[in-house]
Amino acid sequence: MNPVLQDLEVHLPDRPGALADLGQALGRAGVSLEGGGVFGTVAHYLVDDGPLALRTVTAAGLGLGPARVREVVMTRLDQQTPGQLGTLARLLGDAGVNIQVQYSDHAGNLVLLVAEEQEAACRRVVAGWEARLPG
Repeated sequence: MNPVLQDLEVHLPDRPGALADLGQALGRAGVSLEGGGVFGTVAHYLVDDGPLALRTVTAAGLGLGPARVREVVMTRLDQQTPGQLGTLARLLGDAGVNIQVQYSDHAGNLVLLVAEEQEAACRRVVAGWEARLPG
């Protein structure tokens, strides 16, 4: 059974070592990072235990900024066909879905974060997308 993955968003202080503090705290707690990255001072990491990750960051006492856990929508792109991201993003945009964050996991899956009220529409578009993928 695959774990339900969630996005951990943490606003990091703009100082040397902030990412190390985050990574070490999550590592000590046994939280596995399955993908993500840091964009400016905002970290987004795909985690297999969102509640534990959030408790860890909140309780770390390391001056890490606000944090939250959100549901993600995941899919695949046909890596052999150029323009896949643009095509999927257009389908989502035409459905009124605004992609707030996009990154990939370690297995090459596309990870999308959208507003909670747009999640159902995003999942419908992605289901239609996946039905069109080869293989």
